[in-house]
Amino acid sequence: MHLSRRASWFLIAFAAWSWFIWVTLIKNIWADPRSFDPAGHPTGFLGIHVVLAIISITFGTMIGRLGWRGLQAIKAAEAVQAATTTTTADMINR
Repeated sequence: MHLSRRASWFLIAFAAWSWFIWVTLIKNIWADPRSFDPAGHPTGFLGIHVVLAIISITFGTMIGRLGWRGLQAIKAAEAVQAATTTTTADMINR
């Protein structure tokens, strides 16, 4: 499967967005009074949101890695194309 440059950048942007949103959300939830009971112990509210954040950040990271690998594949294909074009031009000029 080949990804376009646009699709690869979209996946990387999605990963960055996922990290930004979920880190911000966890900071806000941590400060929410519903996150800890009066004794200071974490509540289910905090627990479920931390689990959701971990899952979402993991998926975002995997998606970003796919985008990064797509960009690397494009770069490698362009290098091969440039080398092939140069080699063909050298053969013609001989």
